[in-house]
Amino acid sequence: MILLLATMLAVQIGPPGTDAPAREPQMAVLGSTVALTFGAGNSIYFSLSTDSGRTFSVPKKVVDAPVIPLTHHRGPRITFAGDAIVITAVWGNADAGGPHAHGLPPAGDLFALRSADLGKTWSKPVVINDLPGAATEGLHALASDGKAELFAAWLDGRAGNGKKLYGSQSSDGGVTWSKNVLIYESPAGTICECCHPSVAIAPDGEILVMWRNWLDGSRDMYLAQSRGGVRFSTPRKLGLGTWKLNACPMDGGGIAIAGGKIVTAWRREHQIFLASPGAAERQIGEGTDVAVAGSAAGLYAAWSTAAGIRVLRPGSSDPAVLAPRGSFPSLAALSGGSAVAAWEDGGKIVVEQLR
Repeated sequence: MILLLATMLAVQIGPPGTDAPAREPQMAVLGSTVALTFGAGNSIYFSLSTDSGRTFSVPKKVVDAPVIPLTHHRGPRITFAGDAIVITAVWGNADAGGPHAHGLPPAGDLFALRSADLGKTWSKPVVINDLPGAATEGLHALASDGKAELFAAWLDGRAGNGKKLYGSQSSDGGVTWSKNVLIYESPAGTICECCHPSVAIAPDGEILVMWRNWLDGSRDMYLAQSRGGVRFSTPRKLGLGTWKLNACPMDGGGIAIAGGKIVTAWRREHQIFLASPGAAERQIGEGTDVAVAGSAAGLYAAWSTAAGIRVLRPGSSDPAVLAPRGSFPSLAALSGGSAVAAWEDGGKIVVEQLR
């Protein structure tokens, strides 16, 4: 059953220009401050809310680049590191061209930018990948412990034709980044080539990384864990079912900590599932591009359907209509148990506080 969800009036942001749509919104929260980033054309933008997402500042350009991938979750990521804000994004100096280029550069790098004054000014970009051009696929994830510890993971092409999963840690709030570590390589030669990874840092500091694997013809989700960000556990498959698929669904999912438990969300065929490590998956709806956030009240999940955005709130077993149209939702938990959602709609970014 689909319910109609009553929420506050949504905020529409952008597009910042007339020549490019606003794409790939992502948010981070510190108290009542919501930091929002998105891409448009050849630029990354930032907007700030100081009232838990009810209103936002006029978007400010953070950086320009010749080519910034902005399709299928290839957009910027954002987090708080103490009072500082860190944005990561992949870009390059040229367009690869060709029918299967997907707007990617032939050699892209993963950059980090840092602001210590709530987005008024930004540092010069710092390259995270230590082999130039290795992050060209544009698919990455970023997480923080809320203080100085950050971890980034990305699909890495330094091996040649296949993709491996690499990561890097920052212990100084995104100023510097560690030597890259290999999180996982598939014995089949590549992990799923076009699905973004997800990263979370648990309250005890454990780093959690999820990605879509490619093993024995299946495109299933796997999770690895680490204390320290150097050595990762043997990956565990999530859920009991499998997805036999000789193609990439371009859909990665998300991780959250809710009620002290690790909860993952992801797609298999046309269904959206929730699953904790070692437990059976639970279907919550049909669609694509699911996002999750763990709040004091429990888990929020939002995803795209052919009829707009659906959301599942804590304590509910039925998804509700969040918006009659839109795609690529993202979520961030607010203090007090609520959350804020953002998504693409007709070239604009729409943001709405959930109750």
